[in-house]
Amino acid sequence: MAHATVKFESTVNSAIGQPPCPVCMAATSLVDVVDLNKSCEEERASLLPIAGVPIQYTLCDDCGFCFAPEMCQWSIRDFATRIYNDDYKLVDPDYLSVRPRANAQMLTRMFSNHMLDIRHLDYGGGNGELSRELFAAGWNSMSYDPFVDGPLRDDLGRFDLVTSFEVFEHVPDVNYLISSLSSLVNADGMVLFSTFLSDGNIARNQRLNWWYASPRNGHISLFSRQSLGLLGEKEGLKLVSCSANLHAYWRDIPSWAVDVFKPA
Repeated sequence: MAHATVKFESTVNSAIGQPPCPVCMAATSLVDVVDLNKSCEEERASLLPIAGVPIQYTLCDDCGFCFAPEMCQWSIRDFATRIYNDDYKLVDPDYLSVRPRANAQMLTRMFSNHMLDIRHLDYGGGNGELSRELFAAGWNSMSYDPFVDGPLRDDLGRFDLVTSFEVFEHVPDVNYLISSLSSLVNADGMVLFSTFLSDGNIARNQRLNWWYASPRNGHISLFSRQSLGLLGEKEGLKLVSCSANLHAYWRDIPSWAVDVFKPA
């Protein structure tokens, strides 16, 4: 999982007692409070004991970005101790091998005709399983994860394709994330990433029952399509959504991706 080392400013809007939206800087207000142990596995009827730790989620009415301000100010150590500990596999059993292998297979299907032309980085790649799978298949691929590898190195260079699967929702500083991704992708490259859109799932005067809004999984930044588009615009990146979960940023569509993304 990826976790930026720079936290967003904790400036509080005194009128409402909540920080401004980190995406568009509009005012936000509390939408609901859930227990820390709310996890994505509840969708599969697997429930953790109540932790008794309330986690507030704040919603921006302008762009629809929803986030957990207190958790967004946690340190790397806090996340390691309270979220990404030995029990994390209970709330995300697919993260070690099932998901990265499936994503590697998807990328191979999508770009099999261009893999020799693509320099690839998997950002937020965890244990590096996805990149290892691609490398074994002949790709020029490497993995980087701020939580595993530490601060972003200056010598990584730029990449034609940067992937970031199931990362955006984990990041406490979304502005640092988008600036990092922008610095890593070539001007004619692409960022391909996954995160579920919150449109239709989060609203005022409605309990936050959406399965994806799960603090025990570290899901602390929840994007509407509008907020995801606005975030990319900060770095001159256009958003293309292929589904409710798969998206791409680019300045201009790369020549090697035209045949894949022409329908989008």
